[in-house]
Amino acid sequence: MRRIEPKEAHIKPLPVPDADSQAYWDGLKEGRLLLQHCKTCGHVQLYQQDICRQCGSQALEHRAASGRGVVHSFSVVHRAPGPAFKQDTPYAVLLVELAEGPRMISSLVGGDPMAVQFDMAVELVCESINDQVVLPRFRPVPS
Repeated sequence: MRRIEPKEAHIKPLPVPDADSQAYWDGLKEGRLLLQHCKTCGHVQLYQQDICRQCGSQALEHRAASGRGVVHSFSVVHRAPGPAFKQDTPYAVLLVELAEGPRMISSLVGGDPMAVQFDMAVELVCESINDQVVLPRFRPVPS
């Protein structure tokens, strides 16, 4: 494990796509959350892998998700895990159950973290961090 130098402690870590996840990150750049669908058994999965986690098939295809989901679980962070996140507190970390079935961890934007509730409807927001990285976030669906 690489030691973080003090001057780097204020920089948020960013994802580094690999061969398995490149399509996922490219989809987010286009404003789409891509899920893998198994053509053999119909299983829908997130996060990208070379094989279906249900049946082991390599017959996978990417399809855009609806971007809709509900909050399955959440935690409101009041104490930043490091200097890079101090300005963000408080913030809500969400476990979102997507309409298509898979669950994913993300964070809330465009809403009060203290107002998050279980089963709250949320929708995808593709947040551009820089020219290379777009992160999936979720905002409350207006009622």
